[in-house]
Amino acid sequence: MRLTRSSFRSAALTVAATGLVAGTLLAPSLAQAAPAPTMTAANADAATGLADKLGDRSAGTYLDSATGKMVVTVTDSAAEQTVRAAGAVAKRVRHSAAELASATTELDRTAKIPGTAWATDPMTNQVVVTADSTVTGAKLDQLNAAIARLGDAVRLANTPGTLSTRISGGDAIYSGGYRCSLGFNVRSGSTYYFLTAGHCGNIGATWYADSSRTTVLGSRTGTSFPGNDYAIVRYTNSSIAHPGAVGSQDITTAGNAYVGQTVTRRGSTTGIHSGRVTALNATVNYAEGAVYGMIQTTVCAEGGDSGGSLYAGSTALGLTSGGSGNCSSGGTTFFQPVTEPLSVYGVSVY
Repeated sequence: MRLTRSSFRSAALTVAATGLVAGTLLAPSLAQAAPAPTMTAANADAATGLADKLGDRSAGTYLDSATGKMVVTVTDSAAEQTVRAAGAVAKRVRHSAAELASATTELDRTAKIPGTAWATDPMTNQVVVTADSTVTGAKLDQLNAAIARLGDAVRLANTPGTLSTRISGGDAIYSGGYRCSLGFNVRSGSTYYFLTAGHCGNIGATWYADSSRTTVLGSRTGTSFPGNDYAIVRYTNSSIAHPGAVGSQDITTAGNAYVGQTVTRRGSTTGIHSGRVTALNATVNYAEGAVYGMIQTTVCAEGGDSGGSLYAGSTALGLTSGGSGNCSSGGTTFFQPVTEPLSVYGVSVY
């Protein structure tokens, strides 16, 4: 089998063998207009740094798609003046970062129900809880009661479909009876690896380039799921080319996503699709267990897209974890930030 240079960029999971399918997790939609040309990663980092310095006097940052400028939320007039003095845009909000974090902690304690997810939306200054179609009856009563106790710091968003890890992304990789997608090629010195989702990595120790399992790619050297959702596989087949691009897009660095950012996902089932980041540090309660610190987006995905690459231009951002919906009607997809496995495994994109 001849393997093309585009065959090893994203990681995706198909679960025909188990009958599990991707669900749709719906978050507040954002305009699809691209940010103004002046918007850069440095702007986003500067806004985040300013919010970090303000501590509990800020409740996060986001990109205003109408102006192309980063917004720093603030809870008092002194913080507002500090932000403006730094040349940034300030928005006064009611709930502090500590209040929203406390609400999230309470949800972790009282509402960890499979089929739910939550994340802080800095645009609305609330924790948004999403429940899929399996959250009914006593489970829905439990969720509603937990949300009611937290007042207007939390809101509920219901969505059809089933929240699942069983989606994939990028070019196909195989192990056991499953198909996943490669996320990013990475290296440590002269040793080469690829990253994929942890729920993919848990499937098997040896990974192949073809569905007949005849062309070996490499061996799993680490995996983490649930809690996180990343895995790493070391290339053992010297005949396999593994350039550091995602399709035709060269990847030169890794970075952190920001709310409002326009991002792209590549998957083996649905190809290339774009959307916006709607939240960071999302908690997702899959049937297999909870994952934390996820990037929440409006990007669609379908079965076979798990583990695939999320990127913005030449910057690697994340690995496809799970979500719901499809690329006909739309949906919500969650991503494992890529900076964590890069640090844990001591590797880098190239």
